[in-house]
Amino acid sequence: MSFTTAHLFFEDLEIGREWLSAGRTITEADIVNFAGLSGDFNPIHVDHQFAAQTPFRRPIAHGMLVFAVASGLGVYCPPVRTLAFLGVREWHFRGPVFPGDTIRIRGKVTEKIVRGRGRRGEIVWFRQIVNQDDRVVQEGILITLVEARGSSSNGHAVTEETDS
Repeated sequence: MSFTTAHLFFEDLEIGREWLSAGRTITEADIVNFAGLSGDFNPIHVDHQFAAQTPFRRPIAHGMLVFAVASGLGVYCPPVRTLAFLGVREWHFRGPVFPGDTIRIRGKVTEKIVRGRGRRGEIVWFRQIVNQDDRVVQEGILITLVEARGSSSNGHAVTEETDS
């Protein structure tokens, strides 16, 4: 995929601005495929009889599967000229996701840090993964590196931060 004119640069992202992604339904096939890919065959995910005896009463999606799907949803929410995923400052798993649940991400820019003499910058995001009932199932702070237009006036790093 190449960037398009619709992809936002570092300068286009405003602190405090929020977005809501399209939805993606988690399927039983997603869970089985993720178990095979990751090697995580914990019975809470793949054994219906075992899961029936847990507080959830049925299998749940892997937390990291939900995180990965949300990462994909974030590519277009908003479409940004992302150069790299730099890190997770913190992440919390708040509730289960079941096969048939539809997740979305809510994202909000909380900090911007100019890097590379204005050619790029770090964006700090507060992201929430919500289900079809708008319940938060995961949330935390992620950091990405985003291409800038390269119009730094003095070449010095500038940090913008908010209290949120």
